[in-house]
Amino acid sequence: MRLTEIQAALRDEGLDGWLFFDHHQRDPLGYRVLQFTPGSMVTRRWYYFVPASGEPRGLAHKIEAQTLKDLPGEIKLYASWQELTEGLRGILGSAKRVAMQYSPNCAVPYVAMVDAGTVELVRGMGIDVVTSANLVQLFEARWNQRQLENHLEAGRRIDKIRAGAFSRISSKVRGGERVTEWEIQQYILDQFRAGGLITDNGPDVAVNANASNPHYNPTQERCSEIRRGDLVLLDMWAKLDVPEGVYYDITWVGYCGERPSEAMENVFGIVRDARDKAIARVKAAVAAKESLCGYQVDDAARAHIRDAGYAEAFFHRTGHSIGAEVHGTGANMDNFETHDERRVIPWTCFSIEPGIYLPEFGVRSEVDVFVDETSARVTGEIQDRLILL
Repeated sequence: MRLTEIQAALRDEGLDGWLFFDHHQRDPLGYRVLQFTPGSMVTRRWYYFVPASGEPRGLAHKIEAQTLKDLPGEIKLYASWQELTEGLRGILGSAKRVAMQYSPNCAVPYVAMVDAGTVELVRGMGIDVVTSANLVQLFEARWNQRQLENHLEAGRRIDKIRAGAFSRISSKVRGGERVTEWEIQQYILDQFRAGGLITDNGPDVAVNANASNPHYNPTQERCSEIRRGDLVLLDMWAKLDVPEGVYYDITWVGYCGERPSEAMENVFGIVRDARDKAIARVKAAVAAKESLCGYQVDDAARAHIRDAGYAEAFFHRTGHSIGAEVHGTGANMDNFETHDERRVIPWTCFSIEPGIYLPEFGVRSEVDVFVDETSARVTGEIQDRLILL
């Protein structure tokens, strides 16, 4: 358990402590942050309080007395609900302001693990419960050097596969062969497997109006042919099949032909420039050592699309945290779906992926941005014009 680091973070946040709670292993964050596996079944509630200074204290049920056995500090036991209430009051001691896996108004659903009743119970003891979102990001979303190297290697392999997929589409279409979204999806998945990459689902291969559905997923039974004159969107995410693998997540768009329509060219240019304005916002803030929140990055991209007259056609956040899961637990670049006030902190990675989705076609351009103590950088290739297939 990273007790010294956790307590230092609590002091930096001005908190009296961090209260962990679980029932039936509903909060995976707690186990990962505390770095422990329960020593018994978890059919009863347990609590573990890490104060900003001093020894941690825990509370577990008598029939599951071994649950917290591997964690430091005294572990008290309860059986009745009255003993639970008094025991919880006892481990909290004089604390007045504590963090829990709670998010006001569920603004950050990734950390909203504690039920409302438990928050009511703690607040009923005169304690101010605040969100642990910044703390969770600190211990969950930061990468180590090996993870960065794994991400960069995954990116090199995926960028090559993406280029190969576009080349395959071009060859098929120019040769007059029938090719579908699903066939290209399966080609990409085959290349992932051959390249030592794994993914949770996808990729997204979408033509024309299908590309206006950001979570479109072709199937063998429900897919479109890719033909001359079509716009094709590829959204690909995968990671190395290794213990410290983290995702690389990109979206590129191409056009089957020599001359895209003026509308396609125009929309791509707006999306590309919105993406680049968000990247520039991050780079400038990191270089100036300015505190930057996720919502501010979203604002930079969204303002450009709004000013171009397409506000209603951009209906998702600008980007998401990236980690061992493609949608990680760090700050999202979001002032649309939520108002994400979490800070962008060093050694984290996130996507920047604005889009414009029209009835006829959709365009999205996605890159990954990694931030360290002194700089921010896009970790792979960057699309600057429509790919002509």
